[in-house]
Amino acid sequence: MKVVHTIEALQEELKGKKNIALVPTMGNLHEGHLHLMQEAGKYGDTVVASIFVNRLQFGPNEDFDQYPRTLEEDCKKLEEQGVVDYVFAPSEKDMYPQPQTFRVKPDPKLADILEGFYRPGFFEGVCTVVMKLFCIVRPDVAVFGKKDYQQLTIIKEMVRQFGMPIRIIPAELQRNQETGLALSSRNRYLSAQELQDATLLYKTVKGVKDALEAGTADPEVLEERAMKMLDGHGWIPDYVAVVRRSNLLAPTKDDLINKTPLVVLAAAKIGTTRLIDNVEVFLRPGLGSLQNSD
Repeated sequence: MKVVHTIEALQEELKGKKNIALVPTMGNLHEGHLHLMQEAGKYGDTVVASIFVNRLQFGPNEDFDQYPRTLEEDCKKLEEQGVVDYVFAPSEKDMYPQPQTFRVKPDPKLADILEGFYRPGFFEGVCTVVMKLFCIVRPDVAVFGKKDYQQLTIIKEMVRQFGMPIRIIPAELQRNQETGLALSSRNRYLSAQELQDATLLYKTVKGVKDALEAGTADPEVLEERAMKMLDGHGWIPDYVAVVRRSNLLAPTKDDLINKTPLVVLAAAKIGTTRLIDNVEVFLRPGLGSLQNSD
């Protein structure tokens, strides 16, 4: 495995390489990230992991300066795993040698809701850095985790609309096997007590999923109950939303009857740490008449 810091050096290394798989990250790697690398190794002959904390996707009151930079530790984990061929770890000056005045502005219908509503400009920053990484690496395949479900949906649509010859591979969300807590770099901000309490977020979204799969007909009522549950346990919830997987819009009654693929998305703050989670909903064919939730 080779660590490369400049665009020119990476492109020189990749000359002549075929079937390149890219995994964009901001570092501070955990088992969830290593799962992404493992998936990339299934689809690519040359695997590139980027590690870059992207200022463009952080808001003015977010944790850009505090975000952990653990490059040496990250590289050790990747070396031990043995999947990644190149780590691209540019400095901010390498990545943005001049102000990035050209940006990729995603469709507001996808990007200004849910996470985008609470983090204005976030997805513009994400799409801009991902587009730049795609231009630098020119991958055949790129792997993104389902944990950031809205991000994955937006990246897939960006690639589709620009006609980019890149296959986007969605990787399953990874959880703590004992507690169900979604693996996240921000989990390290949690105290020991908050780590125990944080499992409520998964229990909440799974409860909504279970109710929908059992035939409950009113997602809005389930969303409201879930928000109240989180609030009642000391969380500050931003949203719990049942949406279509394809376009992140709220489902209609016909969607529920026709078993349209859905996902439950949630974001909430525990203490000073904001966490996100999601679970996909699998409505069973032939469920019969849908029930009211009251």
